[in-house]
Amino acid sequence: MNRTESNLLLLLPSQDSVFFNGVIATTAAVLAVQLFTSSNPLGSTFRLLGQFRKQEKALTSGPSVKTAIDEYNRLHSTESADERNANYKSLVNSYYDLATLFYEWGWGSSFHFAHRQKFESFAESIRKHEYFLASKLNLIKEKRDNDVKLHILDVGCGIGGPMRNICRFTGCDITGITLNEYQVQRGNELCINEFGSNPPCRSIQGDFMKMEKLESDSFDAAYAIEATCHAPNRATCYREIFRVLKPGAIFACYEWCVTDKYNPKNSDHCLIKKQIEEGDGLPDLAATSVCSEALVEAGFELLEERDMALAKAHYSWYLPLTPSWNPFTQRFQFNWLGLKLTKYALKIMEFLWLA
Repeated sequence: MNRTESNLLLLLPSQDSVFFNGVIATTAAVLAVQLFTSSNPLGSTFRLLGQFRKQEKALTSGPSVKTAIDEYNRLHSTESADERNANYKSLVNSYYDLATLFYEWGWGSSFHFAHRQKFESFAESIRKHEYFLASKLNLIKEKRDNDVKLHILDVGCGIGGPMRNICRFTGCDITGITLNEYQVQRGNELCINEFGSNPPCRSIQGDFMKMEKLESDSFDAAYAIEATCHAPNRATCYREIFRVLKPGAIFACYEWCVTDKYNPKNSDHCLIKKQIEEGDGLPDLAATSVCSEALVEAGFELLEERDMALAKAHYSWYLPLTPSWNPFTQRFQFNWLGLKLTKYALKIMEFLWLA
């Protein structure tokens, strides 16, 4: 009896056809967002491409993007935060040399989170978050008592989104300080675009751990928005802010912290903390109690503290980072299909020598 052999022919799509289909799907999704939402992905992308060359000339972390990536990965390759704290300038500069363009492209000019109420847009929630912090600076009383234009310090200003919004909101003169030279150039460019050749706010390059360019007792108020978490030592950072403030002036701050529930012996807790540090260019996340004690040690009187993650809101602060199947939001990129489309978009950019 002869055994009959059968052959099974599988028709699988080639890599070229998968790539081509990915290109079509990506293009369709982008056009849908462009046509049917208030977002402007095409305009933002053209601006991004135009900024690549300018940004690479302003790199401060190394001679090339690859050098910056290698240095950043090296500093985060160990579990101990000692080397990252000792080399915080290199860590932060490498991170923002790599991330600033994409932050502005995908998030906006304000590099921070915010909880959101129902019927409130993302941009509105960002501005509200900034205005709330500005309302804590006691500027109305200061203006009434002194009848002069107040001078505020933005500690770790990025490209100045909050600085420009708070400048409009308060009518105050604002100086922002940031470590990264490209952020200074881009921030000042945006200030001039918005306010004209003599803007009431500007960015300067400097280290908020040692603000040598700023005189003591020279600012009427100061604020920081998710920035001083880059500091290797909170007390030293806060002490320098205290130095440049006039007596009685207020410093208001949003700070990334771990709570008292964090357990350094819990592997899940450690992994989450480590991934946040890697994803945000942080040397080492500090506990809320460490930050509060550091403020008092620096000379401040602690007037108010709260966990903003627990604020009552219709939408949580982390919502923009959660997956969604709505193709008209940036959250679409976090589902499995969006991840594939993002992968293909990056392949296209690599093919065109843009990434």
